[in-house]
Amino acid sequence: MSVAERGVERRARRRDHAAHLEDAISRAPGKSGAGGGTRTRTSLRTPHFECGAYASFATPARGSHPIALGGPEIKAGSDAPDFTALDNGLQPVKLSQARGKVIVLSAVPSLDTPVCDTETRKFNVEAGKLGGNVEVWTVSMDLPFAQKRWCGAAGVTAVKTLSDFRERSFAQNYGVLVKEGPLAGLTARAVFVVGKDGKVKHAEYVKEITTEPNYDAALAAAKQAAAG
Repeated sequence: MSVAERGVERRARRRDHAAHLEDAISRAPGKSGAGGGTRTRTSLRTPHFECGAYASFATPARGSHPIALGGPEIKAGSDAPDFTALDNGLQPVKLSQARGKVIVLSAVPSLDTPVCDTETRKFNVEAGKLGGNVEVWTVSMDLPFAQKRWCGAAGVTAVKTLSDFRERSFAQNYGVLVKEGPLAGLTARAVFVVGKDGKVKHAEYVKEITTEPNYDAALAAAKQAAAG
């Protein structure tokens, strides 16, 4: 097989992976289908956290069980839990090592899906406007190799992509680890802003996994934290 043929095969595999994940998202609890495969977005209710150990998104659709999320609910004003994830070079990165900077943490299910792609590109554009004392970290369960490949293809240089696949400490500590259903093992969509003092300044658990977060709220919190 020639180099060109191998490249075509790799791209086809990535498209199949993205299509499979999008199909899983469409079939997850809380999703209802319309005719011809058209998905109807169903807004999820406010997350319900049980005993600080699990989060569940209660949905009215299809009579399904809530989607349980492992870990505690993180709220503005609380101490930001530490975690360790891997950068594109397989080197560990700890949140505590960034103390003194403002960190925007963007949790996404997978960079190989359209909404996560759009979200990370958006934060990449905005990150360049926030100044050197603010960093944007996108965290997912994608392998570091896949994240590096995606960043190269997308031209993303201002956002740091981190993989939580090894320890899952970010997903567990921030209450975004999907515990059941077709998306089990992935991270739910959420955005947190951690101030220079290590305190959480903003927290959003996105109610519908196929919608984007509130960029304006997160960016405003980051700017305010940087100015403080």
